[in-house]
Amino acid sequence: MQWNEARREVLAGLTAALSLVPEVVGFALVAHVNPLAGLYAAFILCLAAAIWGGRPGMISGAAGSMAVVSAGLVVQHGVEYLFATILLTGLLQMLFAWFRLGKLIRMVPHSVMLGFVNGLAIIIASAQLQHFHTHSATGSETWIAPANLLKMLGLVAVTVLVTVLLPRVTKAFPSALAGILAATACALVLGVHTRTVGDLASIHGTLPHFHLPHVPYTLTTLRIILPYALVLATIGLVETLLTLNLVDEITDTASRPNRESMAQGAGNLLCAFFGGIGGCAMIGQSMINLNAGGRKRLSGIAAGCFLVAFILFGSNLIERIPLAALVGVMFVVAAETFNWKSLRNLLRIPRHDAMVMIVVTAVTVFTNLAIAVVAGIVIAALVFAWDHAQQLQVEILDLPGRRTYRLRGTLFFASATQFTRFFRPKEDPAEVYLDFDHARIMDSSALEAIETLVGRYRDQGKLLHLRGLSENCDELLRRKDGTWPILSAAD
Repeated sequence: MQWNEARREVLAGLTAALSLVPEVVGFALVAHVNPLAGLYAAFILCLAAAIWGGRPGMISGAAGSMAVVSAGLVVQHGVEYLFATILLTGLLQMLFAWFRLGKLIRMVPHSVMLGFVNGLAIIIASAQLQHFHTHSATGSETWIAPANLLKMLGLVAVTVLVTVLLPRVTKAFPSALAGILAATACALVLGVHTRTVGDLASIHGTLPHFHLPHVPYTLTTLRIILPYALVLATIGLVETLLTLNLVDEITDTASRPNRESMAQGAGNLLCAFFGGIGGCAMIGQSMINLNAGGRKRLSGIAAGCFLVAFILFGSNLIERIPLAALVGVMFVVAAETFNWKSLRNLLRIPRHDAMVMIVVTAVTVFTNLAIAVVAGIVIAALVFAWDHAQQLQVEILDLPGRRTYRLRGTLFFASATQFTRFFRPKEDPAEVYLDFDHARIMDSSALEAIETLVGRYRDQGKLLHLRGLSENCDELLRRKDGTWPILSAAD
């Protein structure tokens, strides 16, 4: 690797690490744990994914989607149960990779991908609004004082302008990092007193120590943590694999989803042993890293190392960075992540694809990613099944003493009822032929429909000859009833 490339990778990792700090600290607070637990998870997952993962350039850390689920467990049972849950989560993710199930990401339709991207962009942007609020004595949230709000908005504007405009001048330096430095310099030089990273929580600490989760290793504990672990493992894998797919498209390169899943599982396992709250790939920080030029494993390794350095040595400097600078960067990331082209094409694409995209976006924003993706896939699958069911057609050819039904399309569970309505056993002649040369039989529902149809003709004392079946279908039908009259295509 040449010096210029290495420098670009390291600076990209630094930019991603700076943007990670307030995010993971905030997620740790959401999960009701020490902010250092979020930072430990971030640098462990960063290093694990960068060293062992299947997608160089992607940044992992403590994710908000997992923190929200973890909060209920911590409140009810304590943080040690969370560590036990993260341990089990890592094992489940490694099993997923062991059975090579990463290829299931191919089952996610493009409309679901668009909904996922747009939903996360909205979440990234809306999550920044919390930094403009303060908690009153009664516990309710209110906007910060107008003067402080104007200061923060001004610094956000500086960050956004530098981040957006610098690439038009030069790409030799990461624009997001330049935006953070510009806003910080403005605050220090002009003496602007505004909220900083240190106002969230102190990030000063030591290296994490190895420890086993202090929980009873009993079936009762397993019953408590298993439901949470299943949900966390699913959310983490879905968000990781969809982010991986998005990065593949942006970089026009191929990744290894099973290897990435194994790395995420191993990272979560280490988090459980070293006091981290667990996590997965983070689309916002991954986009920051990519936009800053990070394409290799070095950028992820650098991000993890910088996070360790922040904790051990640089906390005083990092805590002085205005929150507005990092908020501005995340606003730019949200704008660049959102697929604006999908809005322009909303009226041009098929209606069911538009519906799936809107549903996935809304469910991602208001519930969680796993539910959104499952809902999108289910809707897309039902629409696909309905469309293919409507394509089943039959052509009737009559000859003296015989009738031939020539089937076209796909026979499966959704078209089985329509299939049986094509035939009139009482009215048909004694010899009836059903031609499958231009049709496909897909499932047991189709076989059951054929069996029922043959029985209806048999009850009328008539023969239904089947021909043009594939070898597999022929074998299955004969296995169900060896007396059926099945003919070859030449008959």
